[in-house]
Amino acid sequence: MAQLIRTHAALLFSGIVTFMLMGAGQSLYGPALPAFARQFGLTVADAGWLVSALWVGSATGVAIMFWRGAGMTPRHALAVLALGAAGVAAGGGFWATVAASVLFGTGYGMSTVVFNPRVLQAFGAKGPSMVGLLNATFAAGAIAMPLVFVWLGSNPQTGFALVAAICAVTWLFAGSSARAEAGGAGATGPYRFRPVILCFAALGIATEASLIGLGPTALIRAGSAEAVAAQALSGFFVAFLVSRTVLVFLAHRFAAFTLYACAMALAAVAAWGAAVLPPVPFFVVLGAAAGLFFPNCYVAACRQMGDDPRVTPTIIAAGLVGGIAAPVALGQVLGAMGERGFFQIVGAVCLLTAVAAFALRGRMNR
Repeated sequence: MAQLIRTHAALLFSGIVTFMLMGAGQSLYGPALPAFARQFGLTVADAGWLVSALWVGSATGVAIMFWRGAGMTPRHALAVLALGAAGVAAGGGFWATVAASVLFGTGYGMSTVVFNPRVLQAFGAKGPSMVGLLNATFAAGAIAMPLVFVWLGSNPQTGFALVAAICAVTWLFAGSSARAEAGGAGATGPYRFRPVILCFAALGIATEASLIGLGPTALIRAGSAEAVAAQALSGFFVAFLVSRTVLVFLAHRFAAFTLYACAMALAAVAAWGAAVLPPVPFFVVLGAAAGLFFPNCYVAACRQMGDDPRVTPTIIAAGLVGGIAAPVALGQVLGAMGERGFFQIVGAVCLLTAVAAFALRGRMNR
């Protein structure tokens, strides 16, 4: 294992730094949403379009990688991330900010497709564990940024300016060796389309996106102060990081889809706990469950669909259907729901998904 890490050090380092920046940028949207609403004179429901813009951009980045992925490198993805974050920081009005969020999301989607399949292939039997490690680093930036956001006076533009600056500095160090690694992933099998596993991917990303983007607002509606909601989001990402770190030691020992089903069951229990009891502790537990959705469903889907270069964009695109639709749908009805309605809906969706996952796990693990 140590030899593999030395051999693929450039790939792993570039992936870790990029995923940390992705987590930092995405986590800003949750606590920043009420601030954006006040700044642009919008309702929170309308400001929710900024969250969905991120996922629309992610879908754009995935589409770019589907057609032109062989020519893309970590530097391409980092450049787009930097430009998008800088655009949000510019504060040029609501629709300009939406457009910048789309651009930031494009870099997000490109980065996901650049790194995940290459890490999975590069580390062989330990590939699932290393995918878990790579995605765990996403949470490191996400943990810090909500707290930094509060420290910066709850100013979204300042937060995104910081993300843009770090992206630009990181771009300087994403050199030729990382580029060579990025070009080394090749297909050895056919492309197999599997719609059922793609539906589970969509549900997992929909749940994760809704919790990150709308969870702090739901906590505020349930009586938490904005600062407490931002701190709770940091706690969410701490649990998110812990679960993905634990996954490094579990992913090669248990079937990936079984772990996904268990995560959905945990999310259902935690969401219903948040619906009837003080919600902040249960929101943190939801972070532990959410941290297990994508890596496990991604590995299970790759095992079913093969390693053709189009497989990863297809899996991520399916997930983004949920990521794009869910925050807008929930954001539009959030005002009409009771103070715990958000958690009731999440709990019901996760419960139904967990039941279906356990019923089909034998088929999904083959």
